[in-house]
Amino acid sequence: MPARAGANTLFPPLIVSTLATAVIAGIAADIAWEIWARGITPFWVGGPLEPAALVQGVFGLSSRFAAELIHLFVGVVAYPLGYLFIARPLARSVTPFLPWWIVGLGFGVGLWVFALYVMAHFFAGQPPFLGFIPLTWASLVGHLIFGVVCAATVRWREA
Repeated sequence: MPARAGANTLFPPLIVSTLATAVIAGIAADIAWEIWARGITPFWVGGPLEPAALVQGVFGLSSRFAAELIHLFVGVVAYPLGYLFIARPLARSVTPFLPWWIVGLGFGVGLWVFALYVMAHFFAGQPPFLGFIPLTWASLVGHLIFGVVCAATVRWREA
């Protein structure tokens, strides 16, 4: 099988198709996240994951709509770019032997730590990881799903 374009480089090229890949990966991962967060999580913990509420707390927003838009932008654009330009290059440098799906799971764990430790704890004043309540673990699963779907979509687009 021929090598993929960019497979031997740390970073993808700064071209329109890279942004398209990031956005497509973000849309796919965000859809998977939303199915988990709003469709499945309520059966486990009694209610949906509410990332917009966290965004409201972090930024002091009263508008739920604005918080949803911020979270949508982060999921569709910022996080996938983080995968392409931070997580995957780091994995290629430090642990090049790991398969793509493990890198995607690691990326998901990183997003979870960022959301529930950095943002929720440091910026919104919540206990670290929300005190490890069931919602914490549902959030971990959601972030793992996001990470793997993002990585799988990037892999598919680059094949």
